[in-house]
Amino acid sequence: MKNRWAQLAASLLAMIMIANQQYAWTLFVEPIRQSTGWRLSDIQWGFTLFIIFETWVMPLEGWLIDSMGPRIFTTIAGVLCGFGWSSLAYATVRWQLYTSYAIAGVGAAFVYSGSIASALKWFPDRRGLAAGVIAGGFGSGAALFIPVIAAIIQSQGYRTAFLVTGILQGVMIIAVAQILRHPTPEFAAAHAARPAVRHRVRRTGHQFTTAEMLRTQHFYLLYFMFMMMATGGLLVTAQAGPVAIEWGISRTALTAALALDRISNGVSRVAWGWVSDHIGRETAMAVAFALQAVCLLSVLYAGRWSGTMFTVTLILTFFTYGEVFSLFPSLAGDYFGAEHATSNYSFLYSAKGVASIIGGGLAALLFEKFGSWSAAFYGSALMALVSSVLALALKRLPLPTKVVPAQKTLYASSR
Repeated sequence: MKNRWAQLAASLLAMIMIANQQYAWTLFVEPIRQSTGWRLSDIQWGFTLFIIFETWVMPLEGWLIDSMGPRIFTTIAGVLCGFGWSSLAYATVRWQLYTSYAIAGVGAAFVYSGSIASALKWFPDRRGLAAGVIAGGFGSGAALFIPVIAAIIQSQGYRTAFLVTGILQGVMIIAVAQILRHPTPEFAAAHAARPAVRHRVRRTGHQFTTAEMLRTQHFYLLYFMFMMMATGGLLVTAQAGPVAIEWGISRTALTAALALDRISNGVSRVAWGWVSDHIGRETAMAVAFALQAVCLLSVLYAGRWSGTMFTVTLILTFFTYGEVFSLFPSLAGDYFGAEHATSNYSFLYSAKGVASIIGGGLAALLFEKFGSWSAAFYGSALMALVSSVLALALKRLPLPTKVVPAQKTLYASSR
């Protein structure tokens, strides 16, 4: 219980168990459409709702986990994830699809916020690497299950795939939840004193509450960057299946692409997290975000040539996208401290919910209107490029400082 590597392993396993709920979704889209006759945009609004509930309820969940610990809430998360994902097997009308997927999103939010914050709290001296490992579990965990899910869908139907994987995920999350704890103040103080992060990583040394963080310009710049960078990744995550069908890519090639790009996604979170520990978060962001813009355009231009090129361009795209989920929490910890990390990062992570509206439902509507994916890919690439430029601007800003309320200043001066 007091070993931080055991805590990291438990959090990692929980993250792997929720990975399917986002990254395997695209395998279910076409079978659902064929079974129900719903439009693509009708189905993809379900994906958007999942992301919204996964992100926009996280500020409340983050505060609860910071206050009461991760064990009880991760246990609740296992129930919600298992029930929500499994009940998608019985959805016959759209409101049932939306409700079930939203319930799974709430459960995923508990797992995600608790696991990332655990990494920041247990590894204050290796923040980039630890956050990368946890985020990597979410990014690559689905690679273990995608071939299995694809086979179940092919042989027994998508409803059976929902039911079987939902039960498995729920049970596993509940089991690992019993291990999770916050570190003691003595542990945190001892490890925070270690000067393990070198070179160009900038830290304030202050512990910001969420209210104090929300009064800094740095938070809003980070939020805008997060939203723009997440759009392209969620576009490819949600729409890879429909895009492959539109371009004539075989189901075999799609399954291979999804399994391999999940690995790439996970590796990127660890790799870029490690790089950022050595060259600085902002510099790593500027480089990775610019490469993401190039890779999104490569999917549009080269990905349609063949199944092989579709796979290669997706792998590159996810390798330059996954780092979002290790660099942003690490930078938030550097800027605002780890004491309120769960709540603070939960507010920042809600930017992903905004991005899901663009990359999920709106992207599908654009395709239905224009009959092409070009507008969605061009727009996402432009936003990634803007984020790269903003990362350089962020590097030039002084570190955030706490704003002292005016009445306290006056009171202190009067004494």
